[in-house]
Amino acid sequence: MDPSTVDDTTTTAASEALADRLEDMAMSAPRHQDGQSGHGKRGGGGKAGKRGGGGGGGGREGGRDRREVDLSKALSRLLRHQAGNAGVELDREGFASLDRVLQWGPLRSLAPAFPEILNAVHNSDKQRFALKPNPATNPALDESSTDPSHWLIRANQGHSIKLDSEHLLKPLAPPSPADGAQPEGTLPIPPVVVHGTYFAFWPAIVASGGLKPMGRNHVHFSVGLPEDTEAGVISGMRRDAEVLVYVDVAASIAEAGIKWWMSDNGVVLTEGAAADGLVPLKYFKLVEGRRQGVGLLWKDGEKVADLPEGLKFRAPQGKRGGVVEGGVGVAGAGEVSP
Repeated sequence: MDPSTVDDTTTTAASEALADRLEDMAMSAPRHQDGQSGHGKRGGGGKAGKRGGGGGGGGREGGRDRREVDLSKALSRLLRHQAGNAGVELDREGFASLDRVLQWGPLRSLAPAFPEILNAVHNSDKQRFALKPNPATNPALDESSTDPSHWLIRANQGHSIKLDSEHLLKPLAPPSPADGAQPEGTLPIPPVVVHGTYFAFWPAIVASGGLKPMGRNHVHFSVGLPEDTEAGVISGMRRDAEVLVYVDVAASIAEAGIKWWMSDNGVVLTEGAAADGLVPLKYFKLVEGRRQGVGLLWKDGEKVADLPEGLKFRAPQGKRGGVVEGGVGVAGAGEVSP
C-alpha cells in the first residue's frame, strides 16, 4: 500500500514510515476476488501457483497464511523501497532477478519455494507483482522452469525508488483532436479516475492546494470504487476510504501538461505537475463523502461545503490512533493509497 500525502510539512521519512505500517496492515486484510494483469507477464490473471513450498506455517491472518503475508510484505518492501540499499539491481522496467531477490536477508530467512513465489504473484488481491522469464538466463523463455535464476520479478507500482515511468507504466492520453484516434503507444483515459482519502486528511489537501505523492513517486487513483467488480477494479483505493476525489484528467493534461499513467494492475498514477508535484484542486471535478452522511464537498474545481462540525475523524482502518472528534486527527501523517 502506498501513501500520497498533501501536507508539505510531512517529511519523506515520515511518509515512508506511515506507508510501511499501512502496507503491513493491508497485506493482513482478507483477500477479495482476483483480477487480471496485463502485458503478457505472469502476474495477476495468470494461472495460480500452488500453495506451500519452503516450510513455515504459523496460523492464518485475515484468511491468509501468516507466511503468505510475510512473503508478500517482504517482496513489496524490497522491490518498492529497499532494492538499492540491498544491492539488488532493478532494470528500467523495475524488474530484478528473482534469485538475487531471494538472497535478501528477510526473504532468505523465509526461504520460499518457487510455488510460493508463484502464489504471491498470482493470488495477490491487489496484483502487486509481475513475473516474467529472464531472457539472459532463460533464452527459450521456458515458463515451466522453477529455477529462480530464470525469472525476473517486479512490483507493479507503489515505488519510492526512482524509476522511469515511461518504462514501468503505460501513458494515458485523450484521443487526437484531428481524427479522434488514440495516439500510438497510449491508453485511453478511463471514464472514472478517483482518489480515495479520509476525513482526517481532507483539510490538509485543501490547505496545500491539492494532492501530492511526497514519499512515493506517484499519487494513486482507481478506475472505480473497490466494490465495482464490473469495472475490473483491482487496486488503487482502500475499501475504507471516506472521501472520493474525482479528477478531470483530460483538463489537467490539456492545461497543465500533467502526465498520467496506468500500471499493470490497473492503478492510475501521476507525478503531478512538473513544477511542484501537485494535482491541483482546480481539477477536482467532484469530491464527496461516503461515510457519516457527508455529501458533496467540491464540484468543478470549487468548494461547495466544509466538513460538518463534530465529525468523527478516524485513522485508516487498522491504524493505531482511534477516533478524533472534529480535528485533523492524524497529525503530520501522510495520506494513504494502496
